[in-house]
Amino acid sequence: MAEGEKLIPINIEDEMKSAYIDYSMSVIVSRALPDVRDGLKPVHRRVLYGMHELGVRSTSSHKKSARIVGEVLGKYHPHGDTSVYDTMVRMAQEWSLRYMLIDGQGNFGSVDGDSPAAMRYTEARMRKIADEMLADIDKDTVDHQLNFDDSLQEPTVLPTRIPNLLINGASGIAVGMATNMPPHNLSEVVDGTIAYIDNHGIEIDELIEHIKAPDFPTGGIIYGYDGVKEAFHTGRGRIVMRGKATFEEVNGREAIIVTEIPYQVNKADMIKKTADLINDKKIEGIANIRDESDRKGMRIVYILKRDAIPNIVLNTLFKYTALQSSFSVNNIALVNGRPQLLNVKDIISHFVDHRHEVVVRRTKFELKKAEDRAHILEGLIIASDNIDEVIALIRASSNADEARENLMKRFKLSEIQAKAIVEMRLRQLTGLEQDKLRSEYEEIIKTIADLKDILANKDRRMEIIKDELTEVKEKYGDVRRSEINFAGGDLSIEDMIPDEQVVITISHAGYIKRTPLTEYKTQHRGGVGQKASATRNEDFLEHLFVGTNHQYMLFFTQKGKCFWMRVYEIPEGSRTSKGRAIQNLINIEQDDKVKAFICTQDLKDEEYVNSHYVIMATKKGTVKKTSLEQYSRPRQNGIIAIGIREGDELLEAKLTTGTSQIFLGLKSGKAIRFEESKTRPMGRSASGVRGITLASEEDEVIGMVSVHNFDDDILVVSENGYGKRSTIDDYRVTNRGGKGVKTISITEKTGGLVAIKNVSDSDDLMIINKSGIAIRMSVEDLRTMGRATQGVKLINLKSNDSIAAVAKVMHDEDDLDDAEIRNIEVQTEDGTALDTDKNEEPESGNE
Repeated sequence: MAEGEKLIPINIEDEMKSAYIDYSMSVIVSRALPDVRDGLKPVHRRVLYGMHELGVRSTSSHKKSARIVGEVLGKYHPHGDTSVYDTMVRMAQEWSLRYMLIDGQGNFGSVDGDSPAAMRYTEARMRKIADEMLADIDKDTVDHQLNFDDSLQEPTVLPTRIPNLLINGASGIAVGMATNMPPHNLSEVVDGTIAYIDNHGIEIDELIEHIKAPDFPTGGIIYGYDGVKEAFHTGRGRIVMRGKATFEEVNGREAIIVTEIPYQVNKADMIKKTADLINDKKIEGIANIRDESDRKGMRIVYILKRDAIPNIVLNTLFKYTALQSSFSVNNIALVNGRPQLLNVKDIISHFVDHRHEVVVRRTKFELKKAEDRAHILEGLIIASDNIDEVIALIRASSNADEARENLMKRFKLSEIQAKAIVEMRLRQLTGLEQDKLRSEYEEIIKTIADLKDILANKDRRMEIIKDELTEVKEKYGDVRRSEINFAGGDLSIEDMIPDEQVVITISHAGYIKRTPLTEYKTQHRGGVGQKASATRNEDFLEHLFVGTNHQYMLFFTQKGKCFWMRVYEIPEGSRTSKGRAIQNLINIEQDDKVKAFICTQDLKDEEYVNSHYVIMATKKGTVKKTSLEQYSRPRQNGIIAIGIREGDELLEAKLTTGTSQIFLGLKSGKAIRFEESKTRPMGRSASGVRGITLASEEDEVIGMVSVHNFDDDILVVSENGYGKRSTIDDYRVTNRGGKGVKTISITEKTGGLVAIKNVSDSDDLMIINKSGIAIRMSVEDLRTMGRATQGVKLINLKSNDSIAAVAKVMHDEDDLDDAEIRNIEVQTEDGTALDTDKNEEPESGNE
């Protein structure tokens, strides 16, 4: 240790703390975060100020980038040439900044992520809009500070006329915080700022009428508006961006053409990753990808396979590739040197305050300059009025200093005035020049009065700010590039699944599958039917439902639990496959069985769920009504739908609007009709009330119908294949809980009742028996007959076979004129629609 030195022991923990805090504060305040006033980080500000000082403005010629980088590096920003050049490059890229600040000449990179040329090859100058950011900087409008070596002054902020933070955004990672601010449209921002100046109490929702959403340099579509509103209100939000795509035919093949991509997406990377996903079979339907972009614009071509549906492929691209990406807004900027989270109104207000301060300081500077000039002019006018005496006085003086003092004494002038007179040229003694002096003095007196009025009147200052903003808008304003899709939202998997009509079948052993409705065919009654499913030994199809892929499905089990699922989540199978065990899809108990199913529309729609009810019936004749709202929040392990009494089980559940009439059918052939309103809504765990009184201990309810269209008929089917269609009016309305009236003559030949349905001529019936045979027939073929008759044979059963389930679908209207056996493939687009009226779900058949 050298002489005179001493060691000071320091606690390493304290040293680490203080050193890290110093470092983090330095990163936050003077590196990573933009200033709320000019929207620039120190490196951007230094690049622009360095170019301004170097004279590389929009009106000058381009200068070598290396020359500019050297200037900035040597004078203001000693952090490596790469950081300075990278900043310059970004400010010159049209896909990086919404309003570029630097006009680059040479290779400044590409949207594919190509590097720019080295700084020795490129040239740059400021753009006109950057001139506006430095306007009036020489009029003492902003504070200056010493540079890194205390040899020069640099501005702490630029006196910008443009709201740069909003129009160009910013991004930066500091220590413990980060900022990510989207760019906006200049015209919209100016309109919003003027609206704020006119009314400081303006609400953010009113500002949104002017500044509609961010406006990205690469265009694209802002998909959904919730994130935008949240970002405007709170300063944080997630904005979903999509590329702009259209469908075209290219060489006889369907193709998706993308002309704009989301902000900050690397085009080449996006195409490469899409190709990888296609090779890995994650994305199907694309045969080839071509990048046909050129200097005229972007054009990415996805050539589709012949059987691909363009919309579905496009939605798949949105789901799995950067063609849809999100921008997480985090509006953190420095306010008076401190980081703050700001909403859109805060940013505008700080910008207006900054502009106000600039206008005040500029006016004071100009006033002082004008007053100084007026003071000199007053002296010159005095001299010109006494010109002979002044000349004699000066001639009599031995030197300039003496002449000044003599003038000051004789005419009571200040030193500045006397100096100006001594330095006056002879030509200013001409009459013309003397007139000029007086007119200049009069002008300057008016200017002084005007400047003093500006300083005394805040409204005038605000008008000046508005006028300057309007001028900026007229010069640089343009139309918005990013479209807004207000209806958009989070992309969900159903966007990739066509909303087809499907048949869902559940077998006795609990196997489930969905099959496109088009796989089934229509036959006349009495036909033998076609093989519907390959079931295992001892198994048979017990339930058959009809729905569409996008609907929500509620499963109700015989123990009274409810499970929640989307139709498309059910595995698809062919008409002859057996399907998947339902235990693998929902967490159902081993000894429980699905007995009822409801197809609903959107369960997140409050109005919809509060205006619909679920009505349930049990085998022992109990009924219960509950609001659909109580089933709109699913749980993995199911929820209780109804309290089931011992020895009973849930049989059926229907969706109603509260105004239906309820039919219950008994195995013994009786049926009851009562108003739904006779059953009050109850909670999920309640057991319900009596709906029908059973004829005997062996009797049981076989089905429930909720009718809202009283033009329908009631169809009943017995287990040996007999069926009958009667009018609703054949059944009188009684009170809930009665014994019911006869609905079909039950004999040994007919067997017990197995199904009760409400039908119309536009329906088809789908009948399935326990051996797995399915037949589809038209209800129109069945004539209406009296309530107490035995009915007609609907399906020819082989020995020991019986009907397992009955469901109805609307038949194809094109078939009405066809007298032959209806043995054609039903195409969905031909109008075969499900009975998915919002007031009632498609019927399901149960034993």
